[in-house]
Formats: sequence, C-alpha cells, structure tokens
Amino acid sequence: MEFSDDGIILSARAHGETSAVAEIFTPHHGKWAGLVYGGQGKTQRPVLQPGNSVRATWKGRLAESLGHFTMELTHARAGELMQDRLSLAGLTAACAVAAATLPERQAHPRAYHTMRILLNHLDDIEIWPALMARWELGLLADLGFGLTLDRCAATGARENLIYVSPRSASAVSAQAGEPYKDRLLALPAFLCDASAGATIADALDGLRTTGHFIETRILHLTGKELPTARRRVAEMLAQTG
Repeated sequence: MEFSDDGIILSARAHGETSAVAEIFTPHHGKWAGLVYGGQGKTQRPVLQPGNSVRATWKGRLAESLGHFTMELTHARAGELMQDRLSLAGLTAACAVAAATLPERQAHPRAYHTMRILLNHLDDIEIWPALMARWELGLLADLGFGLTLDRCAATGARENLIYVSPRSASAVSAQAGEPYKDRLLALPAFLCDASAGATIADALDGLRTTGHFIETRILHLTGKELPTARRRVAEMLAQTG
C-alpha cells in the first residue's frame, strides 16, 4: 500500500539508533504514524519538528503495518516561531491536542484545514488565541461532541447567551444562568458569532470552555488529561493580560 498526502507534523520519537517514528495529521488520511529512516539525523530532525508542514509519502507492505514515510518540508513553522516563546507554545499546544484527540487513520479534513489556518497565524497574538478556541470548538464537533450554542438549554431563548452548561454542553442565557453562574462555563460572543471580536481575556474564556469539553468528553474515554502543553499555553496567555 502507498499514498502521498500533505501533512502537519504532530510528534516524532526516536526509534532505534538513527530512525524516528513520526505522527502526522493529513487531510485525506487523518492522523497517521510511520517510520522515518534517518529521522534522528541532522537532515531529518529539523523537518520532524511539531507544527511543520510536509509533503509525505507512506509505504507499507500491509495497510495495518507501521510502514515508513519519506517527507519533503513545505513550511518550517517551528523554525519561524523559535524566537517567540508564546507563539511556539501555541504551536506545541495545538499539535499536542490534535495528537491526543484525533483517532488513528480517520480523515477529518475540516479539522486539518482549520488547524493549518491557526498555525499560519501564530505570529499574530491579536488573532491566534481566539482562532485556537474556534479550532477546538470545531474539533469537538468533528469528533461528534459538538456544543449547542444557538439557544438556551433552560428557556430556549436565543439572545444574551453568556454561559455554557458543563453537563449538557448547551448555552445558557444570562437570566437563566444567574443562580448557577459559579458552576457554569463562559460563552464569549466570538464562539457564536464569527464576526465578533475577541480580546485575549475572551479567548481565554473560550479556551477554558473548549478545554473542559475536550478533557471530559474525549480524553477521559482513554484515561487522559488535557495535554500539559495545552494547559501551559493558557497559563502563559493569562500572564500577558
């Protein structure tokens, strides 16, 4: 079996003395792992940095085998962001979330393309924190755990929706949620309205909400927690405010 596809490097780990096992996210084949010969060498190691885009060809004797990749670097994002600690943390966090949540070998092209948009804007702090929250919201939907954010779970109202119920994953209006606000998650306007602006504080509210559902609806199924890199980037963003 053989295929070629674009991909985003999610992770790479040493295998033997010179090779590496790389995990990439592709639009047509989903998250896919394969052996990279010489992956620990000075030529391949820079290519296999999380967040880099590649053109990859995978070959395997059987479809279910590990197989091996040959890769051509198409966008060296990791190198571009190396001098920006916060942007690099965002890159690492997005890759860690994708690696932790995406199923093996199942295509999720929308999640791939929106992730690429996120990664391409990591040099703009005014944009990317909100993009990350929107990407995670879309990822939840793509994986079958979408939130209902267009009406209040308690009253059916479609206006003044400012909370999300952690139990029902549905929006709650300001009036209905007031008595329970300490137990509800924030629903910043930009998660419902693509035209709404978002401050870093708004983005953090969104990331807390999406992070909660990623952890409780997806990762808990395999006994995982939200990746450390994802928790860390939220802490770093909070320090910028």
